Amino acid sequence: QHPVEAMGQRTAMGGGGVPLLPLLLPLLLLLSPGGSAGGSCPPRCVCASNILSCSQAALSAVPTPLPRFAAVLDLSHNNVSRLRADWAPGRLAHLHALLLSHNGLSFVSTEAFTHVPHLRHLDLSSNRLRALEENLFSDLAELEVLLLYNNEISSVDRTAFENLGRLRKLYLGQNRIARFPLELLRDGSRLPQLALLDLSANRLHSVPVGELQALPAWLRDRLYLHANPLACSCPLFQLVDRGHRRRLSAVVDFQEELRCLPPAATVPVGILSLAGQQPLNCSEAREAVLEAHLGDTVTLGCDTRLRGVRQRHWVTPGGERVLEEGGNGSAALLANGSLQLRALRPEDAGTYACWVAGPLLNETLYVELLVHNFTLHGPHDTLNTAYTTLVGCILSVVLVLIYLYLTPCRCCCCRGAEKPPAPRDDSINSSVLSTTPNHAAGVPGEPCRSHSASATGPGQNGRFKAGGTPQPLARHGLKAQRKVSDPDSVSSVFSDTPIVV
Repeated sequence: QHPVEAMGQRTAMGGGGVPLLPLLLPLLLLLSPGGSAGGSCPPRCVCASNILSCSQAALSAVPTPLPRFAAVLDLSHNNVSRLRADWAPGRLAHLHALLLSHNGLSFVSTEAFTHVPHLRHLDLSSNRLRALEENLFSDLAELEVLLLYNNEISSVDRTAFENLGRLRKLYLGQNRIARFPLELLRDGSRLPQLALLDLSANRLHSVPVGELQALPAWLRDRLYLHANPLACSCPLFQLVDRGHRRRLSAVVDFQEELRCLPPAATVPVGILSLAGQQPLNCSEAREAVLEAHLGDTVTLGCDTRLRGVRQRHWVTPGGERVLEEGGNGSAALLANGSLQLRALRPEDAGTYACWVAGPLLNETLYVELLVHNFTLHGPHDTLNTAYTTLVGCILSVVLVLIYLYLTPCRCCCCRGAEKPPAPRDDSINSSVLSTTPNHAAGVPGEPCRSHSASATGPGQNGRFKAGGTPQPLARHGLKAQRKVSDPDSVSSVFSDTPIVV
């Protein structure tokens, strides 16, 4: 027999040949996690190592005492309607998963999680919670996953998720939320590790599109807003359209459920169907288009939806790879993966590509840069188009006024002389609508002189009566006689002399 096997037999049999294993078994059970030294398994529960399963046990309260070695506690599908502060009288330092779904839970104390500071997974889904109170989860600094879907939550306090610096996934779908404090995501300081936010099937009528577009792509990739009664708008369409072009999961996976309500309509339509359709007639979104001017310094962001990027590089419109700072003299790759272009030139315009290598897949992003062929802050004598047009209009008006009112007299020798009434062929019954008198042409070579028409005839004050026939004037040198209308007759509408009756 082997010496080691013989020694093992003697130890198990004892010195007098008595078996020791049956005698040591109670002591081993006492020192085991399920023994009294570590706490016993509660009634109607199943314990397996550090897992306690009390699901579907018709419990109306959390069973006591709970073994302090428990790491996973499943209390789902019971009748625990209230979670008080004393549900865990002792500190459960090893508990990292607590499951309380399907309990009709309507109240959770703000001190309910004081004794479970290392909790990483909390499931409160499918209950009757109506509000998330102030600092409700502030004791769970290590929480990573929080499930609150399928409740009756209508009010969310902005401090309810305070101190959740490690939270990665937040499920709030199928509730009654009309407004969620999305400002928690604005600067990334409140929930810096959040990578998934489910707000689907709520009562959101509008969302801050500008703030959502400013979020990093890896968060927009898991921002679920489908099945909400959103109001249709072109900014909302462009937000969803950009996500569809980028193949974001929140858009591609739930494309049919992303619907909105058009103005003055009762039936929702697909958000992506708003392109070119009345009444909004939204234009398609242009992904990552940046405009700049000559001499500017711009930064092109590599808005990837991948986290844990191992490697990235840029490719310029000319095909040059920018791998490190100072690639082509004017382009520099920054530490966050962005590309900085200094002192822009016309040849810098074009489409830039950002190649990203992730742990599971690769992604390519395209940014179109438009460089305007003038500087934004040029010399002071540079006139833009609007200013030039305004000055041209003013000058045109001034020239027209000068032409109308300041044109000199054409007859230099007759300045100040009174022109005689010229003979007309007009009859006394001529049209009063005529405003231009028919002057007779002067005799060539005759000097300018003042003429006075002398006409005597029957009438008052030596004037002709209406319907009278004027006497013909004899003109020397003329072979024909012309009829002259009295400029003061009643047929003249431009007479300065009143008619005396």
